[in-house]
This record gives sequence, C-alpha cells and structure tokens, in this order.
Amino acid sequence: MSTSFSKIAVLAVLSSAVALTAGCATKRATSEVVVAPLGIPGGQVGYTGAVIVDNSSAVIMGAENLQAVVYFAFDSSEITSQAASILNQHASLLNSNPAASVVIAGNTDERGSREYNMALGERRAAAARDYLATQGVAVNNIRIISYGEERPAAAGNTEEAYALNRRAELSY
Repeated sequence: MSTSFSKIAVLAVLSSAVALTAGCATKRATSEVVVAPLGIPGGQVGYTGAVIVDNSSAVIMGAENLQAVVYFAFDSSEITSQAASILNQHASLLNSNPAASVVIAGNTDERGSREYNMALGERRAAAARDYLATQGVAVNNIRIISYGEERPAAAGNTEEAYALNRRAELSY
C-alpha cells in the first residue's frame, strides 16, 4: 500500500512541476506582424506612412494628366495590355525627365491573409517597376511599396469593389 502511495505522491509532485514550468494555459499566442516594406526613410523622426518623392513642378504637372492607376486580375501581378498602355505614358514622362522619381504602391482586395496580400501588393508594384525599366526608365528612380489590403479604393465585398482594389498606383 505504501508503494502505491509513494508512486502517487511522486506523480503529483512531477505533475505540479510540469504545470509550473509549462506556464498558464490561458496565455494568448499572438500573431501580430509588423510590416515596414521600405523601412524608415532616412531623415524622418518617425515613419508616417508617406513616401517622399521630390520632383519638379513640371514633372508633377505632367503626371497630373496621366492615369495613375493600373489594375490587375484576381491573384495576379501580370501587366495587362491596358496597364502597359498606361505605363508607357509614365515611361515617356520619366524618360523625358531623367531626374524624376516615382513611387509605385501595390494594393490588393481583402481576400487572402494579410501576409499574402502584402506580398502580392509588392509583386504588383514590382511588376509595374520592371515594366517601366524595360521601357528605359532608370530603376533607381522608382521606389515600390506594398499596402496589401490596408488601403482599399472601394468599400464592400462585391466583385466590382474587389476589382477596384487590385491595383498599383503611381505617385510623383
């Protein structure tokens, strides 16, 4: 009888030790992700979310006459013929102003995880950058950033809203 009692006592002590060292069962696991695609731009005290591009007023005025958004198919970063037509106009502006810079922001609709959408937004911005580079634009004058699903152009969960959110925006 005393052998079984000592076995139970040892098991109770070991169970208590495991419970104390393993931690509380109600501890929440976090899955927070901090994303800073371009890091903190130099010279800024705190990152405000804005990407600063310093262009002449002539470049800014020239860009105002261009469509600044290219759209993508669902789950795609492929440049369509319509997107190529828009990007060709931007390539012309940038090639005629070699000191000009552009920021391309990739965006997605809300479908997919946050992490997946950040990566897809980056692929879309990179596809637009790469297309401009094939048109002779200096790559060091192009900055890309991904906002994923964080900055929707249209609210709602209709196909029309999703289509408006699958985009890359060019800013001067």
